[in-house]
Amino acid sequence: MPGGGWPTASLIEVLIGDNGLGEVQLFLPALAARQQAPSGEVPWLVWIAPPHEPYAPALAQQGIDLRRFLVVRPVSATEALWAAEQALNSGVCAAVFLWLKGTDDRWLRRLKLAAEASGALGVLFRPESHRFESSPANLRLLMTRGEHAVHLELLKVRGGRPGFVDLGPG
Repeated sequence: MPGGGWPTASLIEVLIGDNGLGEVQLFLPALAARQQAPSGEVPWLVWIAPPHEPYAPALAQQGIDLRRFLVVRPVSATEALWAAEQALNSGVCAAVFLWLKGTDDRWLRRLKLAAEASGALGVLFRPESHRFESSPANLRLLMTRGEHAVHLELLKVRGGRPGFVDLGPG
C-alpha cells in the first residue's frame, strides 16, 4: 500500500465474493494498533451488521480490547448506515466496520466524509456484485477465493496502482 499500511481517516471498501475469506483478519493488526492511543484512553471499535457473531477470544488474542468493542445489529440497511455515520462522527471510534448488501453513492460519500473528519478508519464490506459501480472510497479491494489461494485485487488505490495479491491457501 502507498504509505506503508491501511489509510487512516478514510473509507475503505472491501468487495467480497463470499463471507469468510479472511476479510476481517486483514485488518486485525491495524485494529489492535489503533486502540493503542497515546493519551491512554482506549478508543472504540464498532462492527455494524456483521454476518457472523465475532469470536471474542480470537479478537482478544490479537490484542483487541473487548471492553471497547461494540457490535450493532440494526434492523435495516438505512439504520446500519445511520449507525455507521454516527459512530464515525462521534470522535471516539478508532474504526467502524459495516457490512451491507448495497447502498447508494450519497451514503458512501457521507461515510467517507465522516471518516475523514473524525480520523477514524471506516471499512465497508459489500458483495462483489458492486465491483463496477463508482465509489468515493479511497481504497477499494476485491477478495475472491481462487483454486489454491485467496486473491486480493486492488481496484482503486489513492497514490498507487491497482494490482493483485495472493493471500495464501483459500
